[in-house]
Amino acid sequence: MPEVISDMANQYKIIDEFKWERAMHCMVFRNSVEPAFCVTFEVDVTGFKNMVKEKGLSFTLAFVHAVCKCANEVEALRYRFLDDKIVLYDRIDTAFTYLNKDTGLFKVVNVPFVEDLEEYVRIASKTAKEQKEYFTGPLGNDVFQCSPMPWVTYTHISHTNSGKKDNATPLFDWGKYYEKDGKVLMPVSIQAHHSFVDGLHIGQFADALQNYLNSF
Repeated sequence: MPEVISDMANQYKIIDEFKWERAMHCMVFRNSVEPAFCVTFEVDVTGFKNMVKEKGLSFTLAFVHAVCKCANEVEALRYRFLDDKIVLYDRIDTAFTYLNKDTGLFKVVNVPFVEDLEEYVRIASKTAKEQKEYFTGPLGNDVFQCSPMPWVTYTHISHTNSGKKDNATPLFDWGKYYEKDGKVLMPVSIQAHHSFVDGLHIGQFADALQNYLNSF
């Protein structure tokens, strides 16, 4: 049995690389100059947007929840490098950028993931408004980073590169939604570490997200 360890709130298991089917792929991409890749796709948020409006919720915070809920369902997105080992988390929490309208600067807010959408939005909104610091410290391994950019309907996005090849935290972005043929569409991007994530897994996430949005 793999060793299960608790890291603060979230448990993870250490992967035995000698028995892991993906070990060779992981090693190849881990040594790449740029081990992460980014994909942008479009989602239909028509029903989701209507639900959020009816309930009086923040679209941004509700979509953070949607993204992280669906990302948690894809095992490949929960792998990380930790102390030179490969680990798989049972659950990943959330981190998102939140604009301070008085200064025009954003702060990075960490909120534990909870299954209930309205409860998550309530906790996230309270945490974001009460947080005074722009950065509360280095982000942990067990988060998904979300950075909404609702001012532009983009077709491509790139990110700054810290130079840390073992930073396997997925980054999620989404742009300004727009109406077309009676639907409300929005670009969504995911940047992931190729050691753990392939196009197949991006497709799994995209399908899970659209299916979830269609449920409203």
